[in-house]
Order: sequence, then C-alpha cells, then structure tokens
Amino acid sequence: MGDAGEGKKEDENKKVIHTYPLVVKSDMSDEMKSEAIEMCVTACEKFNANNEAAAKMIKEMMDKKCGPSWQVVVGEGYGFEITFECKTLLYMFFGGNVAIVVWKCS
Repeated sequence: MGDAGEGKKEDENKKVIHTYPLVVKSDMSDEMKSEAIEMCVTACEKFNANNEAAAKMIKEMMDKKCGPSWQVVVGEGYGFEITFECKTLLYMFFGGNVAIVVWKCS
C-alpha cells in the first residue's frame, strides 16, 4: 500500500516540458501568426543555447517579411509590459520554458 502513495507523489513532482510551440497571447492574423511561430521555432532550434542570437534572427526575419520596427525578446524568467501596434503581438513558449515575445512598434 505504501508504494501506491509514493508513486502518486512522484507524479505530482514531475515537470511537464512542452516541445511544441505554446501560444499564450496573440492578436495577429492567423497567417501572420503561423509565419511568426515558424520563424520563432526555427530560430530557437538553430540557436538553442544562445537566446540573443535567436532573438536577432527572429527580428531580422520579421523586419524582412513584415516591414521594419519589430522587437523581440527571447529568454526565461522575465516579465514585460509593452506598447505595441494592434494586430502585431505574439507571446509564446517553446521548448518548455523559453518565452518569446514578438511585437511591432513604430
């Protein structure tokens, strides 16, 4: 009987790591959102140990694809408060605990 209780406690302590993109908030059109998610996933997979390089790659791709003035933050354990143009915000997680915020301000 003691084994059942111990197994349940171990299950409660396990972390759930999402290996897929998890969108928390977005006001982008569906087409723009899917393109931005794909760019974020590509950059984070390419630069999985370098958040700064991933952010730079995402920004450059968004500037090229959707015009200038895109801002990007990639990292873990941060809060944010931003002002952005309508229909240009994407806040997502990738790889479990890496948060990505993409927005446009001009």
